[in-house]
Amino acid sequence: MIGEPAKPEPSGTVSVLSDLRVWIHSNSSDDLLRAAADPTLSEDLALAMLQRADLPVEVLEEIAKNGNALKLRKVKVALASHPHAPRHVSVPLVRQFYAFDLMRVALTPGVPADVKVAADNALVARLKTITLGERLSLARQGSGRIAGALLLDGETRVMQMALENSRLTETLVIQAVLSPQAGAALVQAVSHHAKWCYRRELRIALLRTEHLSLARALEFTQGIPLPLLRDILRGSRLPDRIKEHILRESQATPGF
Repeated sequence: MIGEPAKPEPSGTVSVLSDLRVWIHSNSSDDLLRAAADPTLSEDLALAMLQRADLPVEVLEEIAKNGNALKLRKVKVALASHPHAPRHVSVPLVRQFYAFDLMRVALTPGVPADVKVAADNALVARLKTITLGERLSLARQGSGRIAGALLLDGETRVMQMALENSRLTETLVIQAVLSPQAGAALVQAVSHHAKWCYRRELRIALLRTEHLSLARALEFTQGIPLPLLRDILRGSRLPDRIKEHILRESQATPGF
């Protein structure tokens, strides 16, 4: 009832909590193992424990066996993100995460590279099943690999947002524009983008696509030696009429 004093917790519960609070900060492996295996380990205590970068592998494995702790989403994410978590623990956990937890793992400093790759791969595999709003957020905030994958999104807003992602690299943009899935919207957006359209290797990649306009193609050939230009066009998917026009212009221009 309102106004009644709170009932004190049983002394055994207080004792266990007190022990756990001591154990999670201990330098003894035995104490840490006891805490990791304790079924009463709470979310707050588990997260405090997982903030320790010095946790031994066997302690992390013990947390992974703690069924009650592993029911807690934040604990699973913290465990998979721990720099010493063994791969047989972290990688299967990563595959269970929601989209934004996967993004968090991929962007967390200290997470091993192969775990980040596993998180990115799991997220790429789900991109077609998540909402437009989620894809827009991932395009803006996700890793470079996620932004690169979202350049091929069928929604123009997602593609444009991905082009602005600060983690996106030239290599990833080149891979996207050369993909068979790349459409005219992506090629045109990249060819006019203030950041990307001046990159020489990217211009060469765009010249190999089928959707580049004649005006941009002529601009992008400036400064490319004629032998190299012929080689580029030989493997290009541009329409023949555009290739022929480019070669005529190039041969008529001094300096090629």
